[in-house]
Amino acid sequence: MKVFLLEDDTDLLELLTYHLQKEGFEVVSFSKGVELLERVKEEKPSLFILDVMVPSLDGFRVANMLRSSPETKDVPIIFLTAKTAEEDKLKGFELGADDYITKPFSIKELLARIRAVMRRYGALREGGIVKLGSLTVDMEKMEVRRDKEPINLTKTEFAILKTLLENYGKPVSREYLVEHVLKKEVYDRTIDVHVKNLREKLGKEGEWIKTVRGVGYKLEEVEQK
Repeated sequence: MKVFLLEDDTDLLELLTYHLQKEGFEVVSFSKGVELLERVKEEKPSLFILDVMVPSLDGFRVANMLRSSPETKDVPIIFLTAKTAEEDKLKGFELGADDYITKPFSIKELLARIRAVMRRYGALREGGIVKLGSLTVDMEKMEVRRDKEPINLTKTEFAILKTLLENYGKPVSREYLVEHVLKKEVYDRTIDVHVKNLREKLGKEGEWIKTVRGVGYKLEEVEQK
């Protein structure tokens, strides 16, 4: 799998390249956003890993250009950054990031997050199976199971879950859910009722559906204490 890696810290760039190659990834490294965008014209990777704080053309601007291009709009993007503020994370996800990893991080964490993004991306693209904690979500059959036991979701509840999975880690507005899930004129708070029911049916994984104040919801794994 080919990875385009953007990082202006030479030592970190070499370290990440070494470990990714060791794990079998084909890595093309860049220290400047312009160089990456030029290379994209020649070939498309399976994944972009972008440092946000790159001089001249930062990771956010690079991601915006990638998402604006028909050739790269569907390629997964993972941000690496020292920026930990909530507004920076929201900006990253609004630009279409599939994950946002704050520095410092371990190589094991990075590899785990890469694999999670690629598994999710592949399953969603192919209509396959997505693991959500101890749950198994079959995107094609529209089924959710826990230890082979079915969880009976309504069509609306499954559609909400599917939408949140497709935007994993990213805030999804109530307005978007109303327009793309309910597809009819209703009050935004109607979505809240469906989400409440969905949370209850999913059990402990229901806690993964987090309320984003003033926006809507996002699906994100709850760290075990």
